[in-house]
Amino acid sequence: MYQTHYILSGGIMRKVSNVFYITVALIALTVAFGVISPTRFETVTNNLKSFVSTTFGWYYLLLFAIFLVLALIIAISPYGKIRLGKDTDRPDFSTATWISMLFSAGMGIGLVFYGASEPLSHYVLDPPTGEPGSGFALKEGLTYSYLHWGAPIWAMYGITALALAFFQFRKGEPGLISATLKPIFGNRMNGPLGVLIDVLAVFATAFGVATSLGFGAVQINGGLNHLFGMEIGFTSQFIIIAVVTVLFIFSAWSGLSKGIKYLSNTNMVLALILLAAILIVGPTLLILNLYTETLGMYLQNILQMSFRTAPLASDNRGFVDGWTIFYWAWWISWAPFVGMFIARVSRGRTIREFLLGVVIIPTLFASFWFAAFGTTAASVQDSGIDLSGFATELVLFNMFDQLPLSIILSVIAILLIGSFFITSADSATFVLGMQSMHGSLTPSNNIKLIWGVAQSTIAILLLYVGGLQAIQNTIIIAALPFSFVMILMTISLMKALKDERQLIETRSRGK
Repeated sequence: MYQTHYILSGGIMRKVSNVFYITVALIALTVAFGVISPTRFETVTNNLKSFVSTTFGWYYLLLFAIFLVLALIIAISPYGKIRLGKDTDRPDFSTATWISMLFSAGMGIGLVFYGASEPLSHYVLDPPTGEPGSGFALKEGLTYSYLHWGAPIWAMYGITALALAFFQFRKGEPGLISATLKPIFGNRMNGPLGVLIDVLAVFATAFGVATSLGFGAVQINGGLNHLFGMEIGFTSQFIIIAVVTVLFIFSAWSGLSKGIKYLSNTNMVLALILLAAILIVGPTLLILNLYTETLGMYLQNILQMSFRTAPLASDNRGFVDGWTIFYWAWWISWAPFVGMFIARVSRGRTIREFLLGVVIIPTLFASFWFAAFGTTAASVQDSGIDLSGFATELVLFNMFDQLPLSIILSVIAILLIGSFFITSADSATFVLGMQSMHGSLTPSNNIKLIWGVAQSTIAILLLYVGGLQAIQNTIIIAALPFSFVMILMTISLMKALKDERQLIETRSRGK
């Protein structure tokens, strides 16, 4: 069943798995449905998404809490000494570059898109439990932003990436989701069941990234409109996606150690510059005070927030469904892509170094980012400028208007969005190429080109018919079956780690 076909790349015949053809066919059918009948498509997917959120919300909350606890246990256990690769292997990338790469792939455009708007929404429009516009609502809104972008998500990414990296670099398996399940299912993963699992992973990756490309184009369009009067609409967004597509395909063509590495480092530099600028020109003392207190609230209440299902009518279940459970399903749909990419760039690190780095560093950075931008947005809101009335993609730029150096801040933000845009697409193109070529660490440039054009085409078509929301619903629905795959991956990983530990101890006694 896991048949392969061959293409010519650089004078070498390269194998392409059936996963590529099956997934391309499924994507074409889904996009065709969205283009031909966008209203019906959105209605159907929205109903299914609502059913999944309402019925399985408790399950998602438990799952992420378990991932967080398990990641910390594995990191501090004797398993933490095991290296992702041979015992003599060392990391391919410096720690700074590694952090930049996993950060760019794991969050990317979302930080800029939601950095000011999400805490503002929690503060003014829909607080988890507090009174809208109150001081408590502001603090609570920040802590929930930390939750939605912090430790539970990165623990989930970490466990997924750890399984892929361990089996690929330590055990010599191909870099496929299906390969991580061999300790449970054995060679059955080489048959139809393995193809089904890998198709699901590639499907989620392609649509997840295409949706983000759409969001990125919308926000860049909003920023250019705000600065230069560029018309907001499909034509402008088409031009933006076309330009970015050329850039990220060029980057993908240059390889992992050049294109993505340099882009990731650029992302981090731009992000730090923008963050430092907001800290200087924004309400500096308020940012630092609120961050200190809300970080303490977050650490103190993370278990309560992680398990909050709001079961009673007076508990504001709408917030849990619309934000926390939505995010949990959204992040699961990104797990194949982010997990594979993080695994690929983490060869040579110990499990302890890997998990602690993946969970702690992005959590601290993301929480400070939301504190800086969220507090600044709240301060502008309190000054009498109603930022909450703007579309999500325009909140940031209208906030900048009320600060010194507003034009410079907006330009840096647009450059950062564009850089994140290119990096996410570039990383996804690399991962999709890996999955299409049976886990190859050096996927064909031709396959990467096909996936790059495909992602951009999906984003353009969906923007044209206004179907981004429906596709977002689709991948959230797809996250439910993939969450069961993640549970099996975790069980398989624990079994393999136990066996590896025993093997290491046996070798030590033999010496």
